[in-house]
Amino acid sequence: MGVITYEMEISSKIPPARMFKAFVLDADTVIPKILPQAIKSVEVLEGDGGAGTIKLITFGEGSQYKSVKHKVDSIDKESLTYSYSIIEGDALSDKIEKISYEVKIEASSDGGSVCKNTSKYYTVGEVTITEDQIKAGKEKASAMFKAVETYLLANPDA
Repeated sequence: MGVITYEMEISSKIPPARMFKAFVLDADTVIPKILPQAIKSVEVLEGDGGAGTIKLITFGEGSQYKSVKHKVDSIDKESLTYSYSIIEGDALSDKIEKISYEVKIEASSDGGSVCKNTSKYYTVGEVTITEDQIKAGKEKASAMFKAVETYLLANPDA
């Protein structure tokens, strides 16, 4: 098994605690509402939302995948960190055992926030993931983050 890691940062005008609430804590309802073409629904299969929780994420019509199972590895509301793994589903194919993500939302100097994301692809055997595949993953993550930001800017009470 190999591990392929990539990191990315995305800036936002939204303060860290508010972005963490929308992008992490309320994501199961916020993201399907604002991006139904990407995420159709999120169903908790077991757990209470904390570490160990297993969720079934069903993708929308615009996705090339049908669904994945997502396991919450850790969540810390004080330090605004969240770790989770994709453990099952057609997005993994036969070449990837799991994908783990570590998200940390920090304050930026302009009163907004910076989302730092580390992704780790655990491959089966000696599999290579191309720069184009990594770029596509980064673009999707960035688009989702920016959609949440746009929603929060348009809905100050959300």
